[in-house]
Amino acid sequence: MTDFLQLLLDGLKDHWVNIITAAWFILVGWFFGKRKVSKDWEKREFFDRLNVSLNIIRDGKLKLRTLEETRCELLFPNSKAAQTVIDAAKKTTLENPILDLPKKDYWYYLNAVLNEISEQFATGALREDLGLPVTCEQFVICLTSEVDDNLRMRKVRAMIIRKSLLENLPKERPKLSREEHDTRWGTLLKLAKAYQATPYQFLVVELCQ
Repeated sequence: MTDFLQLLLDGLKDHWVNIITAAWFILVGWFFGKRKVSKDWEKREFFDRLNVSLNIIRDGKLKLRTLEETRCELLFPNSKAAQTVIDAAKKTTLENPILDLPKKDYWYYLNAVLNEISEQFATGALREDLGLPVTCEQFVICLTSEVDDNLRMRKVRAMIIRKSLLENLPKERPKLSREEHDTRWGTLLKLAKAYQATPYQFLVVELCQ
C-alpha cells in the first residue's frame, strides 16, 4: 500500500503542471460557458435550437404550429454543419430572415430537416404504398431566423408551408393569434418573393397523412 501511495505521489509530482493547466482550462471554460448561457437568456437568443414549425392560413387566420424542436448539433450531419447554421442565423436581418448558406450545400441542410420530420409522416407513406386512402400535399421547407424587436426569442427556424399557399398568399394580412405573429406574416411575404428569386434556398417535399 505504501509503495502504491509513493508511486501515486511521484506521478503527481511529474505531472502537476499538466494537472493544474487542465483544471484551469476547465474552470475558465465553465466560467465563460455560464456567462454565455446567462447572456443568451437575457437576450432571449437560442441559436443552438432549431424549431420546425408549420405555417397555416385557414379561415382567414394565421396559425403557427410547432412540429418539433431540437438542438442544431443533433439535427445536422456534424458539428461544423451545425455551427455554420448557427453563424448564418446570427447574421439574418429584418429585411432578409433567410439563412445565407453556400448554394452548393443548401440542399444538404434542408434535407437534414426533412430527414428529421419524415418519421412523423411515415404512416402516410406506408398507407399510400399499400393503396389505402391518404391525403398528400406538396410543402416547402426554408431555414430562417427572424429579427424583430417584438419577438419573444430568436432561434433557427425551419418553416414549412403548403407550396400552393406560399405561391398564392392572400393580399390582405390574415387575422393573427398573437400580435407578434405580424413578424411571421412579414416573413412569409419575403419567403414568397425569395422562392421565385432563389429557389435553391427551398426544398419542395410531398407529405402524406
